Amino acid sequence: MANKKRRRRPQERRPPRTSSPAGGGATQDGTGAGPSPQRPQRPRADRQARKQQARAIREAQMRAQRRRDTARRFVVSAGVAAVAVGGFLFLTRVGGPNPFPQAAVDAASAAGCSDIQTPVADAPGGSHLDAGASYTYPQEPATSGTHDLSALSGDVAVYTEMPPETQLVHNLEHAFVNIYYRGTGDQALPADVVTALASVATDDPTHHVILTPHRSLPDGVDLAVTAWNKLMTCPQTITADQATAIARGFITSFGCNSNAPEPKVSPGC
Repeated sequence: MANKKRRRRPQERRPPRTSSPAGGGATQDGTGAGPSPQRPQRPRADRQARKQQARAIREAQMRAQRRRDTARRFVVSAGVAAVAVGGFLFLTRVGGPNPFPQAAVDAASAAGCSDIQTPVADAPGGSHLDAGASYTYPQEPATSGTHDLSALSGDVAVYTEMPPETQLVHNLEHAFVNIYYRGTGDQALPADVVTALASVATDDPTHHVILTPHRSLPDGVDLAVTAWNKLMTCPQTITADQATAIARGFITSFGCNSNAPEPKVSPGC
């Protein structure tokens, strides 16, 4: 069967598209939407200005944070320093001299002792000698002035022989109470008085009391109780009770306090 040729349907010819003079996408008959309008581009200078502004804001925020951190560290450091200083002052504070107890006043009067003397009008801390150097004091027993470079440790409260007086004076500078007595001769202090005073020295909880014989007490002085620039002298006729009352009175009034130039140097006060 012979193949029949298909007839092609005649195609309608469409009129060619024409573009608008302005380049728009309108059809020949003027209908249809043109291309979407292009977004206007901002100048490059505006973008750089915005970036610089954002950078400036970030830098300002960072500077403010650094200032806050610095202030916080300063406050913390100041607080720590204040606590440290307060703790140091609390640990090192000492009171001033206390009134001489009435019991000690009565005992001194009954025993015929002197009043409490202040040998030097103003006795600041004395200068130091070379270790082991000798020195002659203008008044005995010495209560202040030049002294040895090192003090006695305070571990020993009672001596049977007198240590170097230059060291004993150094102990006075550290707020010790030194008790001196005449140990030999017809005017020696009675043994029971010495024994009672030894108990006062050894029982002191601060370990800032020394009892020792003295080689150069003036005539008529058989007991001398001393603190820094303070002195009371008593005769041989003093009793044990009177002597212990006076010694304890000195400890109460002048021991471990600011009567001495350096009351907190030695441990115990």
